[in-house]
Amino acid sequence: MRTGFYLLYNVRMKPLIGVIMGSTSDWSTMTHTASTLDTLAIPYETRVVSAHRTPDLLFEYAAGAVERGLEVLIAGAGGAAHLPGMTASKTRLPVLGVPVQSKALSGMDSLLSIAQMPAGIPVGTLAIGKAGAVNAALLAAAILALKHESVAVALDRYRAEQTTAVLSRPDPSESD
Repeated sequence: MRTGFYLLYNVRMKPLIGVIMGSTSDWSTMTHTASTLDTLAIPYETRVVSAHRTPDLLFEYAAGAVERGLEVLIAGAGGAAHLPGMTASKTRLPVLGVPVQSKALSGMDSLLSIAQMPAGIPVGTLAIGKAGAVNAALLAAAILALKHESVAVALDRYRAEQTTAVLSRPDPSESD
């Protein structure tokens, strides 16, 4: 549940990013995307849109994304992971694919399904799981930063804070 600052910027501002996933079980991974976007104060929307169970909804969502003002789509999917590719086939927006770790093949099936797109339908493919979910948000922010100054400032601040955190503790054996 989102509270606090999120309500101030995300409810009042038009979403710039669509965060979609194939099922509610993918939220455990995609929550890291949402959390990172919250940290950067980038407005987004989240939806469950299944390529296999609700293909008409997927096509409607992707085809209408530009008109609704979205500028980047982040699609998390596990298993056969058709969601990012099918989304990319229905929109000109950049689509970033997050492979969700699966039980059967630890996410390798998802990774290969997302990465192996045919020429002409690109999907930016990130790492499996949490790292990919966080990096998808950061990559989307970098794309938006080319146009939106507030996103550029937030991304620069995020990176500076990461640097400061590493430099402030060069010896991990020292306790806080």
